[in-house]
Amino acid sequence: MEILVKNDYNQMSIAAAEIIAGLIRKKPDCVLGFATGGTPIGTYRELIRMHKENGLDFSNVKTFNLDEYLGIGINLEKPYELDQSYARFMYEELFKHINIKKENINLPDGLAKEPDNFCQWYEIEIKKAGGIDIQLLGIGADGHWAFNEPGSSLASRTRVQALTKQTLDDNYESFYKKANIKRQNMPHYAITMGIGTILESRHALMIASGAQKAAIVSEALEGCITSKVTASALQLHPGKVTVILDSAAASKLTWSIKY
Repeated sequence: MEILVKNDYNQMSIAAAEIIAGLIRKKPDCVLGFATGGTPIGTYRELIRMHKENGLDFSNVKTFNLDEYLGIGINLEKPYELDQSYARFMYEELFKHINIKKENINLPDGLAKEPDNFCQWYEIEIKKAGGIDIQLLGIGADGHWAFNEPGSSLASRTRVQALTKQTLDDNYESFYKKANIKRQNMPHYAITMGIGTILESRHALMIASGAQKAAIVSEALEGCITSKVTASALQLHPGKVTVILDSAAASKLTWSIKY
């Protein structure tokens, strides 16, 4: 595991984008796993800058997103409405600004009529694409990855997951409150890639910023491997692992930061 500490959020974001861009240049038809939330926005903005100013070419890149709320979602072929789907987030924050082909974008379908069948299909599509080359990851306040809530099996696959109160509270503040949607009306279930699915990526790239993430980052990277903190499964990743932190998020690391 390689841990890189940058001075601030902007430097962290640039470093993550440079790793992703380096793979795209080396392997133009690479498969990228993307995440949502506030943390990766800076990385996506840097990738957009690289595309517009340096010609970074996404035309042959394929993508798979980690998760989506169950009960909401949008079709890339239709106009985007003001919903709170992660699909719309990806469109607004990245996809509409780069030259990626719509047919190469894979998103969990929150409107699937048979979600369990869709989850099985999603796993098959990842394998058909050759697996994920780089999986971009954040870390939740309680140490969860995607919507793999505490207690999730570390061997889990893409599935429907009930959301915890902590996740509902965090996402309400981040996405729903500003849209004037009542908390009781936000989705309480989601489709998420499993921990086992994530661990099959060739390169796991986790980013975190801010002092509020420092304790859980330390627990995930230096503590016990436990389903209570699903991001601790990063210690089990059999391939390449890079963690990029700003100085605040790295402030509670001990032995690993010395190394």
